[in-house]
Amino acid sequence: MKTLQTETATMTDQKINLIDGVFTATEAGDILHAMLDKKINFHKLQRLSRTEGNVDDACEYDSGRIIELLDEKGKLKSFLSDVRADGGKLEIKSTVEIRIKK
Repeated sequence: MKTLQTETATMTDQKINLIDGVFTATEAGDILHAMLDKKINFHKLQRLSRTEGNVDDACEYDSGRIIELLDEKGKLKSFLSDVRADGGKLEIKSTVEIRIKK
């Protein structure tokens, strides 16, 4: 684990246990769709911010990422529909890793 010394504190790489549990398809859908929607909106705002400063900026990364996330959202909807029809539950584990980049 890396550490970064500052005058006021020591910062280290972090892991956040974001999701950990068993959920119905509806609960899982609520959680995962909300996360995907937030990421999609983040990239839309990034794209808007970049084009305001430069109308010629194609924002390829943000536009491409939005398309990827929308595709994943469609796959998730289909998957959850199948799980819901079978009456199954889903175990979801998600850890976010944050590293200091120099």
